[in-house]
This record gives sequence, C-alpha cells and structure tokens, in this order.
Amino acid sequence: MDFRSAGLFFSFLIILNSHGFSGVEASHHVYRNLQTLQSTSLDQPYRTSYHFQPPKNWINDPNGPLVYKGIYHLFYQYNPYGAVWGNIVWAHSTSTDLINWDPHSPAIYPSQPSDINGCWSGSTTILPGGKPVILYTGIDTEHRQVQNLAMPKNLSDPYLVEWIKTPQNPLMAPTQMNQINASSFRDPTTAWLAPDGRWRVIVGNKRRRRGMAILYRSKDFIHWIKSQHPLHSTKDTGMWECPDFYPVSSSSPNGIDTSMVGPEVKHVLKVSLDDTKFEYYTIGTYNYKKDIYTPDIGSLDNASGLRYDYGKFYASKTFYDNEKNRRILWGWINESSSVANDISKGWAGIQAIPRTIWLDKSGKQLVQWPVVELERLRGNRIGSPNKVLKGGSTLDIVGVTAAQADVEISFEIFDLKRAETMDPSWTNPQLICIQKGASVQGGLGPFGLLVLASDSLKEYTAVFFRIFKRENKYVVLMCSDQSRSSLSDDNDKTNYGAFLDVDPAHEKLSLRSLIDHSIVESFGGGGKTCISARVYPTLAINDKAHLLAFNNGSESIRISEFSAWSMKKAQIN
Repeated sequence: MDFRSAGLFFSFLIILNSHGFSGVEASHHVYRNLQTLQSTSLDQPYRTSYHFQPPKNWINDPNGPLVYKGIYHLFYQYNPYGAVWGNIVWAHSTSTDLINWDPHSPAIYPSQPSDINGCWSGSTTILPGGKPVILYTGIDTEHRQVQNLAMPKNLSDPYLVEWIKTPQNPLMAPTQMNQINASSFRDPTTAWLAPDGRWRVIVGNKRRRRGMAILYRSKDFIHWIKSQHPLHSTKDTGMWECPDFYPVSSSSPNGIDTSMVGPEVKHVLKVSLDDTKFEYYTIGTYNYKKDIYTPDIGSLDNASGLRYDYGKFYASKTFYDNEKNRRILWGWINESSSVANDISKGWAGIQAIPRTIWLDKSGKQLVQWPVVELERLRGNRIGSPNKVLKGGSTLDIVGVTAAQADVEISFEIFDLKRAETMDPSWTNPQLICIQKGASVQGGLGPFGLLVLASDSLKEYTAVFFRIFKRENKYVVLMCSDQSRSSLSDDNDKTNYGAFLDVDPAHEKLSLRSLIDHSIVESFGGGGKTCISARVYPTLAINDKAHLLAFNNGSESIRISEFSAWSMKKAQIN
C-alpha cells in the first residue's frame, strides 16, 4: 500500500518535514543522509513470503499487539521514507488469522508537543468494558522521553483505524523532583489492574549502569504517580528497553490475563538490554501488596540468564489473546546485511512468526511454538520412514520448496556412551558453536539440517545438535551455524547457540525450522530453545536452494520422525 494515499498521512508528512528529527537516537545507528533514500532494485531474492514485513522501508519494534472484536492488530515502528532507522511512526496492520495482514494508515505520528520529535515504542492495555488504549513514548520539544496516551476515535470500528491523543499528554515525564534520566525513559508496558483497584505500569530506565523498571500507579489511567521504588532493578545491566511483565499459569499452558494474580500464577519479567542488543527474562514472584518482583532462585538476573531466542530477536512484546486463551509473542528480527545492501534492496527488518508462549512443566523456563494458524500455509506433506543416518553422511530431501518450507525432524541416539566429554570450562554455548561448527566432526553430532544449501554445498546454513557427557549427565547443545551461509562476506555470519534442556537418554531430540528465503527460525525440544538467523545466500536462492539432513558425527543416529511442507505465500500488506 502507498501510505501517501491516506489523507491522514499527508498531515503527518507536513509535521515531520517542518520539525525534522530530534537528536535523541536511542540505540539505533543514525544515517541522516540516508533516511529518505529509496531503492530502485527489482531483484528481491531475500524478501520473505510468510513473515510480516511491509512492501518497503525500515521497520523495528512490534508495538501494542492486541485482538479487538475478532481482529488482530499489529503496530510497529516504521520509517515511511527509507530503509534505515528514522522518521519513526506507528504503522498499523490487521489480520483475522495472525498470518495474512492488511495495511492501514499510521495510527500514531508526531502531532503534539509531547511527541513532536518522535513516536517510539509502547503497549496496548484493554480497559474495563473492552476499550483499548495505547501508552507510548514520545520525544517532546525539549528532546525528553515522555509517556503519552492515545485512544481509538471510534470504538465501533473493529479495525481501529483512527486514534486520538489525550490533551493531558504527557502523562509521565522526567522532572527535577523525580530525577529520571530524560534520555533513558521509554517503552511503557501493558498496564495491569491490581486487587486494590489501581493500575500499574512499568517504564524502562537506567540509573548509571543499573537497569530498572520504574513503576507508576493510577486510579483513572490519566493521572499517574511514580512509586518510590522500581518494580525491579539489576546492577551493571545498562538501559532496559522494551520491558514486558506478565503472568503465566503454573498449572496450564493456556494464557492468562495480564492482571491475573493467584496461587497458581508465576510472573515473567523480560527486558531488552540496550548495551548488548540481547533480551533476557526471569521467572519469579510478584508481591502485588508491596509491588515488588523477585526472580526465583536459579532464574539468573543477568546476561547469563534465559532468552526467548538466542539468535536475531529483539524488542519483543507479548499480548493476551482472550479469544483463544493464549499468550502470543512478537519479536523484531533485524538484518545481518550491510546498510548499503539494505538501501539497495529497499527494506530492512521483519517480524518473527508470532509464537504461543507458556511456562514449561518444570517451572524453570518458557516454551514457544509458532501459532497454529501458520499451518494453514502448508502444502502437501513430504515424509520419511525411520532412517539411519551414518556418521559423515547427508540425506537430500526432495519434493519440497527448500527456500520456503516448514520442516520437523526428530532424532534418536543408539549409544550415548559415545558422547564427547565436556570440558568444564565450556560454559558459553555460543562460543562452543563458534569453535565447533557444523564442519567440525564430533562423536554424537553435529547432526541436524542443512538449509538454504547450494548444489555443491558451497553455501548452507546448518541447524544442529551435539551431545556431550558431563559427570553423570548428558548435555545437549543446539547451534545455528551461518559461517557458510553465503559466499558474500558483506554480511554478519556469526554462529548462535544455546543449551537445550532435554535428556537424550529418555527423550527424542526434535527440531522444527521455518525457512523463508533469508530467515531460518528454529525450535529445539518442542520450543524449549529457539534460534533465529538471517542469511543471504548467493547460490542457494529460490529453486536453486536445497534441504538436507546431515550427520557429521562419528556415530550413527536415527531419524525417527520427519515431515516437511512447502509453504504458500501469505498475503501481507
């Protein structure tokens, strides 16, 4: 859709051009001379077919996802002028199934003193009576980060096309009295209603190197009072961007409302660390009387903690889908290509496939799985009976569109005694995956999938497992190896990795990979570990791409289950 066709958007363009963009730059590289540069390239081998992305230009954080009157809404940070960050507005699309999307005019754009220099990330809250409202960060006339409120103009419109801003904006702002850092005060969460009848919301912040979630309370959602203490904070973590705070059931995989508290409820606090560009979450207990969140013992509250995704995945946001009793996770997946390549192709950034998210039965981590609606895009199934994969061998998988596929595979191990001994110093899984990539032979592994592979295997992305033994237990490592994903060196081809909490002595090792031209989203152990990667092959493009199972360990393994589907193209914007 041409956004300029909307009359509402004309007014935004006038405002933006007359005021320019502020010097507040958050965590994004700023290329002022490139912010309006448009591509003329017609060759688009890396555009995805079933991941969310607009026709052109830059996108980043997913904002304020919700379901309203049966319609799913996704807002997102968008530059209407070019393929680099800048000129940010809240773009808006709607869907009936979370897979096919229709575009609308931007919902929020600079128009008030409290956001005239930028409309940054935020969240949606559903008020009593089913009324959605948006809290978002604006950059005001003094270049301060402040929090604003917007409401639908017409509640009878299920598409919520028009939004109006309250004249009381900003509702939360840095002052001399509260001593809030005006350049590090952003991304309000979905608010929750506590048993005392007052609303709570947190906003990301830092004080020196201490990251924190500043807590505010309100009786009417207009007048907010800052708490004397944050909901939670951690030293030496830097700025907390895009915090997310929500409850999960400890007895069911179903999602629960954001305001839910009770004996069978745990809470999750996720933060996006501006310093590292990684996200971490903890599982813990929320004391709603004291408004304090405490991570469980063993739920690490630092850069060694749990992550939704151990690859490209940032600025994520969940929402409660009350129509299907599930919590859904959105996340931004940025490019791994150069800025010059982004400008050449005319776009940058996609959204991950939305994932259902719930608490694992262990209570120690979350589990994620692509929303079931994605399966509607599957074509005919290609399957395979039990097959032994000998050490050093590959299995070419034919009959599937390898550049646009959904693949599920499970492995069984014959003899775990053949596992390599794990060095006690191997504590960083990503470093192990870098040192022991797919080409490095082991005992039990590497084995898994070679995706977006070329004819002669000059290019491939490997998603695989290795099994190690440590004392009286086995350790499973999951890796995504991009080192040979492209003959071009003009890309970030870093390997990613994580440990997978699966006992191979009693459980199958399962892997699901969503392959979509320039992205590989992989889910290990039924969604206990997730890794997303961006890759840009030069040979393995479209019908030149191949899919293989492989085993580069010395020991044979069994493929116990295998299914693959060519994926149809989704209708997106």
